[in-house]
Amino acid sequence: MIENIELQWLRCFQAVYEKLSFKEAAEQLQLPTSNVSRHVALLERQLNVRLLERTTRKMNPTSAGKQLYQSIAPLARAMDHALEEVSRYGDSLSGHLKIITPDLPFMADILADFCLRHPQIQLSCDTQLDPSEGLLEGFDLVLRFGRGALEDSGWVARELLRWPSCVVAAPELLGQHPLPRSLGELSQAPCITSLSVLQGMPWRFKPDQTVQVRSSYKVNSGHMARAAALKGLGFAILPVHACHADIDSGALVKVELDREPEDLVLYAFYSGGTYPRVKVKAFLEHLRLGLADLDAGSQP
Repeated sequence: MIENIELQWLRCFQAVYEKLSFKEAAEQLQLPTSNVSRHVALLERQLNVRLLERTTRKMNPTSAGKQLYQSIAPLARAMDHALEEVSRYGDSLSGHLKIITPDLPFMADILADFCLRHPQIQLSCDTQLDPSEGLLEGFDLVLRFGRGALEDSGWVARELLRWPSCVVAAPELLGQHPLPRSLGELSQAPCITSLSVLQGMPWRFKPDQTVQVRSSYKVNSGHMARAAALKGLGFAILPVHACHADIDSGALVKVELDREPEDLVLYAFYSGGTYPRVKVKAFLEHLRLGLADLDAGSQP
């Protein structure tokens, strides 16, 4: 049977299964959509079984499709890993490196320098703050912020940067609302929260303490949260380095509570194999060296 199956057919089926879209699978594989559709159709014809149910609105895998994917996905990862291990004996790093990262200023130079150093690497980089679990499929490395304990997942998490944080408020806000001294008092005050990143709410404090706060201003940006805090729209949790100048000038007041906020941490997530893939391992080392050179005042 195997001699009648093309590897490209299986790769296309795997991508379509993960994306549930011929168009998105084609973009991932950098192939025309018509080619991907034809390869899946040829695979189904050779196996004489329907693998994917297509309608004008959605696509769903059949029982046979689920069984085939569960069988070939580990084999494909093992084969890819084996080829990359062998490539270590060559003169240069090569392959397609797919990354999701927040749009951080310092990441632009780090990524460009890595590709300049390894010209055989093909880079695909998507900038997102809150990638969903399903979107992680097909990516080699995901950089994401976290605050407090991480949720369990099949990905390995490596800490890259850690920023101590504090609760701040503008003097104008403190003229309208009493200065909170406890998490209970903070829960009654207007706050600026994230819309979806960092698990939105509740706010997280050390050690493993949470508080549900009131918020009518939600943004997925530290810069926007700082701007809103300066305008007196609510209390905010910000990295200390991002607001220390405002605290020193009196534009913001640091709120001393009975608990400290959890640190803001930038994590790298990669596949949970025993070892990271060669290209991922090389990029993580390059990233580590690049971050080590960052000025302590760099902002997320």
